[in-house]
Amino acid sequence: MSILEVQEGIQEQSADEIITYQVTTTNWVSSPTNTTVAAFDESNNDKDVTSIVFPVNNPGEAGDVITLSPAKSMTAGHVYRIEVKFVVGSNTYECFFRVKCDY
Repeated sequence: MSILEVQEGIQEQSADEIITYQVTTTNWVSSPTNTTVAAFDESNNDKDVTSIVFPVNNPGEAGDVITLSPAKSMTAGHVYRIEVKFVVGSNTYECFFRVKCDY
């Protein structure tokens, strides 16, 4: 496991599900701002699929919690890497998690 990967590890989501994920930054820093989110299909040569998985890509922050826009339209049999970048003070941080779409 990479030090940038969230502790919860791989998440599972079906192709029909729509899930709103959250990332808590308390173990790194407090009060994140300027969050950006990107999605990459690792099963398709790391193709950028942000506009498909997050058609409305408007993450929000409240305290130490970043709430992503609902993730959807994943393809069964694929693994996605969700990258979350955020700012605290003059520093930019990044973490990621994977979503396995089994069915």
